[in-house]
Amino acid sequence: MRVKNFNWPTGIFLISYHVILLTILPFYFYYATIHTNTVITSIVLLFLTGMSITAGYHRYFAHCTYKTNKWVEAVLLFFASASIQASAIRWAFEHRLHHAHVDTDEDPYSINKGFWYAHILWLFHSPRPIENKIVADLLRKPLVLFQHKHYEISMIASNAIIFLLVGWLCSDFIGAFVLAIWLRVFFLHHFTWFINSLAHTWGARTFSTEQTAVDNYLISFVTFGEGYHNYHHTFANDYRNGVRWYHFDPTKWLIWTLEKLGLAHNLRRVDKYHVKECIVEDYKNRLIEAIKKSYYQGREELEEAVSRVSEDLIKKLSQLRALIESKTNASGSVPNEQYKHEMKTLKKGLREDWKKFKRICKKVEHTVGVA
Repeated sequence: MRVKNFNWPTGIFLISYHVILLTILPFYFYYATIHTNTVITSIVLLFLTGMSITAGYHRYFAHCTYKTNKWVEAVLLFFASASIQASAIRWAFEHRLHHAHVDTDEDPYSINKGFWYAHILWLFHSPRPIENKIVADLLRKPLVLFQHKHYEISMIASNAIIFLLVGWLCSDFIGAFVLAIWLRVFFLHHFTWFINSLAHTWGARTFSTEQTAVDNYLISFVTFGEGYHNYHHTFANDYRNGVRWYHFDPTKWLIWTLEKLGLAHNLRRVDKYHVKECIVEDYKNRLIEAIKKSYYQGREELEEAVSRVSEDLIKKLSQLRALIESKTNASGSVPNEQYKHEMKTLKKGLREDWKKFKRICKKVEHTVGVA
């Protein structure tokens, strides 16, 4: 990295606090009295500031997957400022670039430049100037704009409040400084950065194989539900990352709870049939690619069969989705006999097409193999 491209403020801060923290921690744990209340409070603060990034910076400000009021915005911005991860506008700008140019040179933290580059080293590069058109919606939010213009003050003030409050409540100002501020920030930084590094390296590409994002439930435990990253990159406008009820996604649960309390609305979610359409389309492409690379004599006929069966299944899924949407748009009236009949017929045809699709998949996998 050339010196002129080095991000001096961020670089000096990151290097300094890592070195200082790792130097003082052994002395703190050896000489200081560890207060249980301080430890518990620090863990709670780690959770609150982490959720302010995932539910706030990520799913609300960057992707607009739900709507809320200015009071919830203020709480999210307070704890996000305490996370020391730049302003909401800067964070959202870089994240939107990441989605628009994932895995390319235009991606601010492309995994193709190396694991450690995606994890932390990208932060040592001078940041790209913010383009107003990319974050025009955020520039119209007064609280967000205020935080951006006064980010340094917001960051210092929020952490000062946390330090004084924890120190006073726990009668442990040393512990508040070491644990509730710096050790919390250390863990939160690396947990967040895992989304850029581990979540593009270790896991399954369940919904799309065209980009490096992966699903990994283990990563979700330290990223507040962001480990289902392949789903997120495939369906970025969904307020959920973990779409199954058993997926660990506390950010999804928080947003859902806010809706139930009347503090959030217009939660965006991708229809399950559209998800299946994308899965079928992606796997069809993988099957056809494998067939074209093979030396199987009947590959033309096999490729045609894969295309035909896949397209029939996608068509059925699309018709079923359209039928459900037409019913939803009809203000929830009682389904008539025609609707019931069409739904029953489509679902029966869908089950048959799924069986055909699975059979052709097994045939291709057995005949030519699929990477």
